[in-house]
Amino acid sequence: MKSLLRNAASIALMTLSLWGLPGAHADMSVSGTQVLDGNGNTFKMRGVNVPHAWFTGQTDQALQDIAALGANSVRVVLSNGDQWTRTSESEVANIISRAKAEGLITVLEVHDTTGYGESGNAGTVSSAVDYWLDIQNALHGQEDYVIINIANEPFGNGPSASTWINAHTQAISRLRNAGLNHTLMVDAANWGQDWEGIMRNNAQQVINSDPQGDVIFSVHMYEVYDSDSAVNSYLSSFNNQGLALVVGEFAADHYGSYVAADAIMARAEQYGYGYLGWSWSGNSSELSSLDIVSNFNGGSLTGWGNQLFYGTNGIANTASQASIFGNSSGGSSGSSSSSDGNSCGTASNGYPYCCDSSSDTGGGWGWENGQSCVMPDGSSGGSSTCNWYGTSYPVCQNQSEGWGWENDQSCIGQTTCNNQ
Repeated sequence: MKSLLRNAASIALMTLSLWGLPGAHADMSVSGTQVLDGNGNTFKMRGVNVPHAWFTGQTDQALQDIAALGANSVRVVLSNGDQWTRTSESEVANIISRAKAEGLITVLEVHDTTGYGESGNAGTVSSAVDYWLDIQNALHGQEDYVIINIANEPFGNGPSASTWINAHTQAISRLRNAGLNHTLMVDAANWGQDWEGIMRNNAQQVINSDPQGDVIFSVHMYEVYDSDSAVNSYLSSFNNQGLALVVGEFAADHYGSYVAADAIMARAEQYGYGYLGWSWSGNSSELSSLDIVSNFNGGSLTGWGNQLFYGTNGIANTASQASIFGNSSGGSSGSSSSSDGNSCGTASNGYPYCCDSSSDTGGGWGWENGQSCVMPDGSSGGSSTCNWYGTSYPVCQNQSEGWGWENDQSCIGQTTCNNQ
């Protein structure tokens, strides 16, 4: 018996030791207002919604293009079959694999629940949970890379607070009992906009129901949030409660009504909250202004797309890749404090950017710290730049209009720059 006890104690010590090893993964999690990646580092979602359920053939290229533009995450529209063609388990596995290959954290959501109670065809939160349980084999083992957004906009206007609370506490219980230990995301009522404050006032009850405490709350900001004061009032309330929040959908307008998108991005940056723009492409004619790119062309950003990626607090200026992917400099914003040859960030081809223009050796390349580096402007150091609403970008050498991608970074055509 003593021998058995000693063996048990040894196993316990080994387990503790393994969990304590530097770099040991503990899955994505929530700590107060912050989302932590699998290495325990703070992760702010800066990404885009991808309409997979309706445009399945566009997703692979979209993920590649979204990552190339500097996003660190994607929220992917799936269907459980209640309203649209069911997304198969194998599709989900492929989406996760492709997103991981591009260094993107994936938020998966069931869209069929949208507006339940007002939309006659909408499914229930419970039916969404049924779907997650059905495809769980594609989800197990992906806890470092996948967030489960239980149900998209799961109630329209008018539900009671208890209805919203009970639906989500029961969903969390079922998911946890099935062994799904992923970080979970919960959407607000009122078609996601929470203008009645049901989620804001009752979020603590929902997170208390999760034995892991790993719940992110998601508000969708459209015409209800038409001013900085409206945006700040909502985000600051979650910050004051010590709860994690993401703006799971937003745009610059909605059915022609103004949305304070710049304020959303600025306040999210202030509080360390995530945001995910709606949506990559394919919106209906009356919502075409919400397309981030035209016709699924990653090289053809719309006005909204330029604002989302290149605004002062846009994705390109604020995104950092999750450290679980092994790129500590993150997304498009590298650090400048070290002297290890990567001090000015890393280009998408894996080479460090050059810090000193005198390092130029021609053809967009330089030599620093005993290795090749990529000149930040992709030229001999003398290429002109464009001051795009306060942010400097290189002028494209191969096109005069629109945004482009040259020498592993975004560039802007001279004509477009002149016409801003």
